[in-house]
Amino acid sequence: MNTINNLTSSRKFLLTSILGVASLVLITILASVIYIVEADKKTQLEVSTTAWANSIAQASVSYLHDNQKDAQKKLKAKLKDLVTPDYINYIHIYENKVNNRVNYFTGFNKSIYYPSIPDKIDLIEQLSSLNYQQNHVELIVKIEFDKKIYGYLYIQSSTKHITDYINQLTLISVMLMILGLTLSLFLALAIQKKINQPISTIIESIHAISQSKTYHTRIEKLPLMEMDILGRNINILLGRTEKLITKKDDEHQQALLQNNALTEKVQARTDALKESNQELLSTLEKLHQFQGQLVETEKMASLGDMVAGIAHEVNTPIGLGVTASTLMGDRLKEIKHAFEDKSLKSSQLRKFLIQGEENIGIIYRNLERAAKLISSFKKVAVDQSSADTRAFNVKELLEEVLLTLKAKLNKEHVNLTIDCSDSLLVESKPGPINQILINLILNSIIHGFENRSEGAISISIIYLSNQLHVSYKDDGIGIDENIKTKVFEPFTTTKRGSGGSGLGLHLVYNLVTQALNGHIDFESNAGDGTTFDITFPVQLLSEQ
Repeated sequence: MNTINNLTSSRKFLLTSILGVASLVLITILASVIYIVEADKKTQLEVSTTAWANSIAQASVSYLHDNQKDAQKKLKAKLKDLVTPDYINYIHIYENKVNNRVNYFTGFNKSIYYPSIPDKIDLIEQLSSLNYQQNHVELIVKIEFDKKIYGYLYIQSSTKHITDYINQLTLISVMLMILGLTLSLFLALAIQKKINQPISTIIESIHAISQSKTYHTRIEKLPLMEMDILGRNINILLGRTEKLITKKDDEHQQALLQNNALTEKVQARTDALKESNQELLSTLEKLHQFQGQLVETEKMASLGDMVAGIAHEVNTPIGLGVTASTLMGDRLKEIKHAFEDKSLKSSQLRKFLIQGEENIGIIYRNLERAAKLISSFKKVAVDQSSADTRAFNVKELLEEVLLTLKAKLNKEHVNLTIDCSDSLLVESKPGPINQILINLILNSIIHGFENRSEGAISISIIYLSNQLHVSYKDDGIGIDENIKTKVFEPFTTTKRGSGGSGLGLHLVYNLVTQALNGHIDFESNAGDGTTFDITFPVQLLSEQ
């Protein structure tokens, strides 16, 4: 309905377009002519007024300069003889006294029907240039000779003849515009009639063909070339439509014959599809088993990273202990040899005792450090292989994880900070928590800090409403927009073919949601790092 209401007829379109364009063109031309003529008339008036003012001013110099008897009457009579243009209404002559006081000297009125007007002595400066009023223009010029000012001349010229001329020109323009619009109207009607006749023929022919469905009928030749071309194209379309309908009828009969054969094929393929579905279900079950094996392999891979880190960390204190013990053995041999040769001095013995005490201290400190590393690794390794519930200190659990990964963090120049209460004691499953933190840290090192010389990781843990809230954040490169929606799905990785399995965060998701009955969410922006928020229920034993 809206489409029909928005339609317009060709008659209305042609009339509106032609009359609109004609009106615009005529108004523009006539307005331009009136404007140009008015401007030209005003320019002529300004030039004439200025010329008359200067001429009369020169003619008045002698009357003001000689101060003859009856100079005012003589000058007034001369003005009546001199001023001939009809457009000059008034002329005032002002005399400049010795004390620079200006007085009215004499004047000129166009006729007795033009009463006298007040003098313009107070407006000399303002009227030194042409000044237009409602129906006249005013000007004051100096009356001077040899650079001495004897007085001033005021002249007023009427603009009524310009206004009358413009009014006559406007009236003529309106009449011309009405004539032009009338001619345009007749032209538009003639063009509309010429165009509508072949269009009506085409419409009636197509309507008759659609009613009778006689697509072999053709449209007759039309008088306008464009309409005739349109008619010939419609005839071509009718011919193709006729052929298409005939072809469709033949194809319909052929389709009926093929339906039976197609039904038999569909039944055969349905049976084959059922067999394929059974094979697919069997393959899917095997795939789930293989996925479980890969997840277990990912767990062992994280344990392998810890083993490598612990081996690196333990190697340093043990090496220092071996060096110190070797040095002490050498010093002991020297003391023994000096004792047997009876050349042992008290200063030599004192030096040996001091060095021995230092070496034993070095050996003890490094062996204690190695023992602490091995003890932490044993706790973490046992926790990773176990999902039992036990009581533990959360801060100590985090420090054990940090200790096992210290070598990896130092190598990659990653600073890890922990924000957790020292006395937070809970009962939960430390094994899954260990695995979650280790996988998140390794994921940041491998993916978040790729191609970066350093990085920072912060872990914040608080207890609230019977749940442990873990906030893990790094300042790495963030998660790619292309994998954000499927980051927890298995085999999702940006390092496929470069050693990435795509199971790290999938393992984390399973441990949080299944082993700990918790929830995990994340936020990540390119270049701003990634934040993981993990919550899971725990039983609080102690908190200060």
